[in-house]
Amino acid sequence: MKYLKTGQDAATIAANDTTVKNTVEGILADITARGDVAVRELSERFDNYRPENFRLSEAEIQEAIAAVDPRDLEDIRFAQTQVRNFAQKQRECILDLEVETLPGVFLGHRNIPVNAVGCYVPGGKYPMVASAHMSVLTAKVAGVKRVIACAPPFNGKPHPAIVAAMHLAGADEIYVLGGVQAIGAMALGTQSILPVDMIVGPGNAFVAEAKRQLYGRVGIDLFAGPTETMVIADDSVDGEICATDLLGQAEHGPTSPAVLLTTSEKLGRDTLAEIERQLAVLPTADIARIAWDNYGQVIICDDDEELVRVADDIASEHVQVMTRDPNYFLNNMKNYGALFLGARTNVAYGDKVIGTNHTLPTKKAARYTGGLWVGKFIKTCTYQRIETDEASALVGEYCSRLCLLEGFAGHAEQANIRVRRYGGAGAA
Repeated sequence: MKYLKTGQDAATIAANDTTVKNTVEGILADITARGDVAVRELSERFDNYRPENFRLSEAEIQEAIAAVDPRDLEDIRFAQTQVRNFAQKQRECILDLEVETLPGVFLGHRNIPVNAVGCYVPGGKYPMVASAHMSVLTAKVAGVKRVIACAPPFNGKPHPAIVAAMHLAGADEIYVLGGVQAIGAMALGTQSILPVDMIVGPGNAFVAEAKRQLYGRVGIDLFAGPTETMVIADDSVDGEICATDLLGQAEHGPTSPAVLLTTSEKLGRDTLAEIERQLAVLPTADIARIAWDNYGQVIICDDDEELVRVADDIASEHVQVMTRDPNYFLNNMKNYGALFLGARTNVAYGDKVIGTNHTLPTKKAARYTGGLWVGKFIKTCTYQRIETDEASALVGEYCSRLCLLEGFAGHAEQANIRVRRYGGAGAA
């Protein structure tokens, strides 16, 4: 490998993570101790927002929807149709099971939706309307009974398009509440907000850390931190499209990594030059510039095989593949949040409209998990049933001996009593 550009070192990143951890720890402790009072103070402190009630009434929801341009509503409905269609197809793949493994022995599993889910929709710097589709709608397709949704205020009030998207996606309760205080209120509960069983949705580093600290008390979708993007390209494309796809995700936030892997040093240098040109005119350059300067990388590899090795090691959230044979990467890559194959597609399609979910693993979590999908909201729970005396006695004999092998006499007696009762006259 050859680096044309590197980002911040690991020690600096670790120091930043420690600061975030300590801040979040204090906020969650405050919410645990003081509930609504703490949430109200935190909302005023961080968002300058202190309403009479954080939960929107039906009238306030309809008022927000009425403020959305009809074309924008049409676009939201189109995007939700795509997300719903794909989620429903995924749900159809998740099947209950029952099988007779021995004569009279039946094993099975049932797929049971989580009962209550809290969905976070980021909306501070950018109103992330699409996150409502990805979380609320997907949870409803999975069969979740109670779905609540939180988004921070935008310019001091609820963002109409976010409220519309939450409502159209099927949210049962909508709160105008942001950041760690939203995550804490949903997970821990307050005097006015009943707690949920699971928290989902993307967010900044503080939101991700709040989910990490609350994991175990509630379930989470995954540790979704700052957006990451990787472009894998060869000389079949040019620097302009590579730079566009890198900066298109770097604008998410000042800590968003953007990485180019390429077998062409010329393309790497062309991309670096094109990034500088685009940053001079990009409206979000104030954010994208910081992300690119601190977290951007350009890495030159010898061949496609090395591209795969390096990409799997980085395990990026989004991987845009623009090479002569993008299917090579589909067939060989193992660690990624989502793949975008060929120059005709791109990460923004996945973020906003095409139908796949945009809540994806970051910080190398793609090594062990995929992104948010209907299956994340479903518990696969097993059961067993024995219908004959002979089967119970047969299994009991094996079970008794295996329990004693491990020294569990009480376990063994659970088996022995059944062998005696169901094993017939010759049973011990």
